[in-house]
Amino acid sequence: MNESLLTENCRNRGTLPLPGPARYFARTFAWGWLILAATCLLAVPRALAAAISNSECMVCHDDPALTRVTAGRTNSLQVMEKVLKGSVHAQLACTDCHAGIKELPHDDKLPAPQCGSCHDDVAREYSGSIHGLSQRMGASGAANCFDCHGSHGIAPVKQGDSPVFKLNLPATCARCHSNPNLTSEYRMKFPLAAAQYMESIHGRALLKLGLIVAPSCNDCHGVHNIRRSVDRNSPINHAHIADTCGKCHVGVEKVYLQSVHGQLLARGDARGPVCTDCHTAHQIETQLGGQHKAESDQRCGKCHQDRLKNYMETYHGKAIALGTSHQAPEVAACYDCHGHHDVLPPSNPASHLSKANILQTCQQCHKGATAKFTAYVPHADPTDRQHYPVLHFVFILMTGLLVGTFAFFGLHTALWLLRSGYLYLHDSKTFREAKIGTQVDDQWFARFSPFERMLHIMVVTSFLLLVVTGMPLKFHYTDWAKAIFNIMGGAPVARSLHHFAAIVTFLYFALHLTDRVRASWRGRGNLLDPVSGRFQLKRLSAVLLGPDSMIPNMNDWREFIAHQKWFFGKGPRPQFDRWTYWEKFDYLAVFWGVAMIGASGLIMWFPLFFTRFMPGWVINIAMIVHSDEALLAAGFIFTFHFFNTHFRIEKFPMDTVIFSGRISRAEMLHERKRWYERLEATGKLDSYRVRDEWFRWKDIARTFGYMFFGVGLILLVLIVVAMTTRLLH
Repeated sequence: MNESLLTENCRNRGTLPLPGPARYFARTFAWGWLILAATCLLAVPRALAAAISNSECMVCHDDPALTRVTAGRTNSLQVMEKVLKGSVHAQLACTDCHAGIKELPHDDKLPAPQCGSCHDDVAREYSGSIHGLSQRMGASGAANCFDCHGSHGIAPVKQGDSPVFKLNLPATCARCHSNPNLTSEYRMKFPLAAAQYMESIHGRALLKLGLIVAPSCNDCHGVHNIRRSVDRNSPINHAHIADTCGKCHVGVEKVYLQSVHGQLLARGDARGPVCTDCHTAHQIETQLGGQHKAESDQRCGKCHQDRLKNYMETYHGKAIALGTSHQAPEVAACYDCHGHHDVLPPSNPASHLSKANILQTCQQCHKGATAKFTAYVPHADPTDRQHYPVLHFVFILMTGLLVGTFAFFGLHTALWLLRSGYLYLHDSKTFREAKIGTQVDDQWFARFSPFERMLHIMVVTSFLLLVVTGMPLKFHYTDWAKAIFNIMGGAPVARSLHHFAAIVTFLYFALHLTDRVRASWRGRGNLLDPVSGRFQLKRLSAVLLGPDSMIPNMNDWREFIAHQKWFFGKGPRPQFDRWTYWEKFDYLAVFWGVAMIGASGLIMWFPLFFTRFMPGWVINIAMIVHSDEALLAAGFIFTFHFFNTHFRIEKFPMDTVIFSGRISRAEMLHERKRWYERLEATGKLDSYRVRDEWFRWKDIARTFGYMFFGVGLILLVLIVVAMTTRLLH
């Protein structure tokens, strides 16, 4: 606008314009007053606040008796001046933080200190954290600034007495995260996180060893921007955990990212396990000890359940399950074969289980293993006919043998028990007298020689030791199995005892065969024709199938049929010769058992030797045979053999003939009348008559007998409970 036009407008309004310089100064003067007025107005609150000095506040807050009751709790309002002066806020006035105070005395309820007025960048981070969000949603128990840093005595973060100093931070976080009320109220996912961390390898390194490089809470969770694990920006989100742990474990992260697990994570596959899936979040332990091996197997099994199930049926899995933290079994866990952070599929040439590397992997534990040894299948499933046809056939065969034997003799025993009970109830007086008469007599005859009785002692002791040390492996999932192994000293001790009992088994078996060969040689004259002196096959048949032989013959079959008729009341009670058909079965079962259990046990005991000329999957077959045959032997002895020998009413509570070697005349006539009559007819009865000191030491023998007998019954109960537990689950 030009000067003439401005003048004309002023004349129209009845005013005259100021000259140019005057107009400039007027404008400057007006703006100056305006700025000064605004400054004064803004400074009024601060000036008013500054008017309240710290010393005035301390008039009340220096008093230890100053308290306030909040939610039923009495809180002290004392502020110690020396604490305040030693804080990072020593130069600030009380009203700089407590801005709501206008005059003294002030209101009881004041707004919380606004730390963000100075720390605005930190306040923004905090507002987006789980603590800040919880506060805005009304969760008053969520951590605020002063909950972590303190209130009036805030110390620098790197100062040793600061609650957020690295060594002190776990205890600071624990005030909330170990508070049962808060963890329950806010349903914290890890209510024991603080305590678990302090006992972890990280916590012990930091708190007990003072290693400042060990991670504390904020190294993993962040500082002011702590977020939930479901938040994609959280450092503990599934996608970022490897990066978070990799800040310290740089080399491990590099290896992990190349593994099959790391590749899954890189593709965004949620199934890809990360550090916390295997090591846990707060309970990270050292890799030493059997406990770590057991836990690592279970963690692998969370994703590989089928593999874990089959692995737990191997000696490796069972021994680890029965081990303890201070008894580290020298057996392979999952990572011993598959690797730790470098797990790769066997098809990858770099895998520990590739064709090029698997032998070296096995040789870490099995020194001297050959290529055939690697054919062992650690995760084989015998029930899978498609993938393991040979193992499946053996499994079906052994299961059929187990079920068939128990079914047959279970029915046989039940019928015998019912028949005996009926007789006892029907004619109890006669039956009781017959029972007592078999045990009290003045005529006794030898039934077992001292050598045979010694062999039986070896059989009993070795068998019980085999069962005590072997059955816990089969039923490794039970508490009693773990208790037995702990008492013995763990898997290594149990293995040594099991091998010792196996040696005793082979020893008594060899002694018995040697004795039979010697007896046959001494009686070789019975096989020769008395006239020509030549060997006769008929005489051999008579010896092998004669009444003194333990080999079954047709007469045993006839006695078996007659016995079944007696069970149903269709015939008289049969009389037996020296050996009954069930005793011959027991005898031959020892041959079968020693052959099957012994051969399979030797393969498992010396796998390196046998896999020099046999494929490794023979070990899998040996495990099936050994396990099922051992269960059959233990179950048969503790049920049917015990009934036939001890549980029958005529024998109850125990038949001591195997200890004394002698049988009364009354018992021979009651049960083995044919033997008595045969000896009497051949004039050999007197040669079997005995007069010894049995009655003087029978109590000692009975004591040992009851001990063996009791152990067997206890083991039987434990086996039944274990099998029932598995069937129910």
